Amino acid sequence: MIKSNQQLLNRIHVVLDAIVIIVSYLLAYYIRIGSPIFPEVAQGLSFGYYIFALAVLTPFYLILYSVCQLYVSKRLQGRRQELANLVKANTIGIAVFIIILFFLEWTHFSRQMMFIFYCINIVLGTLERNALRYVLNSMRARDYNLKHIMLVGYSRAAEGYIDRLRETPELGYRIHGILDNLKGKGTAYKGIEVIGDLGELEHILEENSLDEIVITLGLSEYDYLESIVAQCEKSGVHTKFIPDYNNIIPTKPYTEDFMGLPVINIRNVPLTNTGNKFIKRSFDIIVGVLAAIIFSPVMLVTAILVKCTSKGPIIYAQDRVGLHNRPFRMYKFRSMEVQREQDEKGKWTQKNDPRVTGVGKVIRRLSIDELPQLFNVIKGEMSLVGPRPERPFFVEKFKEEIPRYMVKHQVRPGMTGWAQIKGYRGDTSIRKRIECDLYYIENWTLGLDIKIMFLTVFKGFINKNAY
Repeated sequence: MIKSNQQLLNRIHVVLDAIVIIVSYLLAYYIRIGSPIFPEVAQGLSFGYYIFALAVLTPFYLILYSVCQLYVSKRLQGRRQELANLVKANTIGIAVFIIILFFLEWTHFSRQMMFIFYCINIVLGTLERNALRYVLNSMRARDYNLKHIMLVGYSRAAEGYIDRLRETPELGYRIHGILDNLKGKGTAYKGIEVIGDLGELEHILEENSLDEIVITLGLSEYDYLESIVAQCEKSGVHTKFIPDYNNIIPTKPYTEDFMGLPVINIRNVPLTNTGNKFIKRSFDIIVGVLAAIIFSPVMLVTAILVKCTSKGPIIYAQDRVGLHNRPFRMYKFRSMEVQREQDEKGKWTQKNDPRVTGVGKVIRRLSIDELPQLFNVIKGEMSLVGPRPERPFFVEKFKEEIPRYMVKHQVRPGMTGWAQIKGYRGDTSIRKRIECDLYYIENWTLGLDIKIMFLTVFKGFINKNAY
């Protein structure tokens, strides 16, 4: 049933895409050639040539859309990924089309029109897809187009899967229960009950009333995995497997084929790649220097205020642990009264901390005290974006108490990071902060860095947890 619904949805999607492509093309033709906005095209081709090109372009683009994963279920693809795929398909399409025009020697075919088409098609295509997504979400909210599933195994993986489906009801999943040998019948998690043991799976599959089986066995029940997969494949019901060791294996595991044997690397760190390191370092230097110039008036005024309102140095340098566990001196504008190193060595800054000066409260609240770290970035000790560095005392403490804490030192520490824009700053959960740091480390892209910097302006500079 679900499969046929998805096929129907794909057909509708293809028709809508074809309409958008045709409308975008004709609109681009009118803007460039048929309207007074642009000067008249000298020795242009007739309208018939453009219609012929459109007849070739439309099916070619639809094929590209399919290749670029634009017809996968919207349950599996978020808005940003869909937009990225749409831009990729249109970029490939326009490039191929321009190359074909060159070889056909259609020199009078308007390249400007094609660029206008490129922009309009992406905009209209995005609007079309978001409108369709809105319609689907509305239907699922009314219990239409639902996907009926069963979980096999009660585990951390099962709880995590239920949590995520509860947070995104618009995906339209309906969980009918859990099968498990260890948990008693009636045991529930957020309203989802254990309705039987693993021996009842065969009977449930025979009823053919489910769209999907999700295997969420606990580690102690993996002996049943092979037989359960065999039963599911025999029934023809679509099956997913969510491992119960997701706290060990990364979200996007880096796999290798070792002579036919699959090998999963425990940690995939994109910034260990030489090319990625070069891109990030170049970005840090260019943006870091520009930021230091732009914020120099703010830093000058802050330096004067710090000097005039309290005794002590303007810049406070503190030992922190950075890349590959190497210590470095991190710079900040001094926001506290001068104190002995042993007094502040192992103490967090608390709310209404009496050690913070009047000016210090303001610059800490606005994160102005962090601006001197731009010079740490330029020196190569820090990055603009990354896990926040910690003092050696706390590193020694947390590495014994928090699993995977030291993974954060596989990349340069940052002035801001994924944890900071999520609100984990100051005296907040270290475990949650590390989870955010690990997500960043395993999913790094330059685009993610830019996104974090953008969100820092709205979420990071002024923060209720910055005391």
